[in-house]
Amino acid sequence: MPTLTEIVTQRSDLKEAEVEHIHRLLGSWQLIADLSFADLALWCLLLDGSGFVCVGQMRPYTAQTLHPEDLFGHVVRPEELPVIDRSFHEGRSWQRDEPVLIDGVPVRMEAVPVRVADRVVAVMTKEGAPLTHRRPGQLEQNYLACAAALSLMVEEGSFPYPREALDPEVSPRVGDGMIRLDSSGTALYASPNAISAYRRLGIVSNIEGEIFTELGIDAAPVSLALQHGIPAEADAEVEHSVVLQRAMPFLKGSSREVVGTLLLVRDVTELRHRERQIKTKEAAIREIHHRVKNNLQTIASLLRLQARRLDSEAKLELDQAVRRIATIALVHETLSRGSGLWVEFADVASGLARMVSDGLIHPDSNLTIKVHGDPGKIPADIATPLAVVLVELLQNAVEHAFEFGTGEVLVEMGRSDGRIELVVSDNGRGLPAGFSMEDAGLGLQIVKTLVETELEGKLSMDGSSGTRVKLDVPARRRAGLRP
Repeated sequence: MPTLTEIVTQRSDLKEAEVEHIHRLLGSWQLIADLSFADLALWCLLLDGSGFVCVGQMRPYTAQTLHPEDLFGHVVRPEELPVIDRSFHEGRSWQRDEPVLIDGVPVRMEAVPVRVADRVVAVMTKEGAPLTHRRPGQLEQNYLACAAALSLMVEEGSFPYPREALDPEVSPRVGDGMIRLDSSGTALYASPNAISAYRRLGIVSNIEGEIFTELGIDAAPVSLALQHGIPAEADAEVEHSVVLQRAMPFLKGSSREVVGTLLLVRDVTELRHRERQIKTKEAAIREIHHRVKNNLQTIASLLRLQARRLDSEAKLELDQAVRRIATIALVHETLSRGSGLWVEFADVASGLARMVSDGLIHPDSNLTIKVHGDPGKIPADIATPLAVVLVELLQNAVEHAFEFGTGEVLVEMGRSDGRIELVVSDNGRGLPAGFSMEDAGLGLQIVKTLVETELEGKLSMDGSSGTRVKLDVPARRRAGLRP
């Protein structure tokens, strides 16, 4: 199945900016579908002019869909839906005078040209059941009036708003609560859900007929929409109640005159409460990591003091222990600066390379350590043993791979299909003849144990040309497995 970009670039003559406009429309037009009680479809003219291809479809949350089937990629000829052809070539909205029957259901259809600059690039169709047997209620009338205003903006090229980014999980929808304002900011209509939301903020007076900015709550989004013609979103908070407000101006004409505003509201009191709890817990976790790091550094300092009193062999063993402790401390320091749960391992690897260089490589030496690649963020319980493994491999390469203190150690990292690949290679003397992991020193034994047991990964070594050690470990632990 081709993507939207592939369809519009291969089967139409749209330019890059026009394709971007279509992408933004498809990311914003759920609002129009809900306000119209209608299914939306977006049609682009084929290169040869033989018909229109559907490049987008949206079903309403406020009404039953008339198109349960997928229309994406479907092609219609001009004679099949002449309303689309007429809207495209005449550059204005057209509505069928009589409803059409779809599976026995009468459907009203409207075609709206989608304009970018001075060019019509597509047609948006709206299909909904006609309101023929009853007078629409006040809520329906205001929904449809707002839908008409937004459709006019689509026709004039001012909707979707430029560079707009929404969080679909948080931003309010039509059903959460809506208020329709005129150009002066007076509330023409407030839905029952909107009235309920503002009552939680202490607004018990009738909102309709009032100037919204004079209600006594934070109305910054409405002011920005009315005065500057840009959408805005912000919380209004009174004591422990929080209402998210999203104001969208209705623009008209080439001058982008603000003729009204649609205000969507949502009670997010519980959501904000949970967010604050999460931030508090994250702060506590960061503080714990900071204290653990300090405690590990204190232990490392004590071991350094002890090492000064010992002979050279015992001192070497303590120095290696200090580096292992410092490695874990570096991971905790990184965690204390982030969320406390995930680590940017590329930063950790670079810090470990500097630590090994400063501790083991003489300043006048021509031996270097380079780090390439980025495995991204990984969980703390993976980062800690992986960091210890990396330090052991770097230390082993620096101490044993080079006869004359000249060479290069290269760390390469990557991530694919949920697994982390880490390679430490050098251009040194290679592995000794008859080398076996069973006879390796403590450092490599630690590496083997951590990779195969703690990280549940695979370890391979090649000493034919220099030494190359490759690790392949899961980026996350299996469910239920505890470190």
